[in-house]
Amino acid sequence: MRASRHARHLPVRLAPLLLGGCSGAPSRSLLGAYFPSWMLCAFGGVLLALLLRQLLVLAGIEALLPAPLLVHLASATAFAFALWLLWLA
Repeated sequence: MRASRHARHLPVRLAPLLLGGCSGAPSRSLLGAYFPSWMLCAFGGVLLALLLRQLLVLAGIEALLPAPLLVHLASATAFAFALWLLWLA
């Protein structure tokens, strides 16, 4: 009986620890408007992935990719994460 009461109150006791990370997202002022930093990093990652695609097409490697959509999605994600780490870390 006693253990079940403690287990029942566990989420209430852990909630303040989880809510500590709910601070505001980092944002940047861009032409007077505030944009979330993750959005700018995602946009930069997509632009860099498009640039990488053009380089792969020029080099003739694009046709050799087994799953081009997945490769470009992964490269956009990797570029976005790298921008996030370089810019905000």
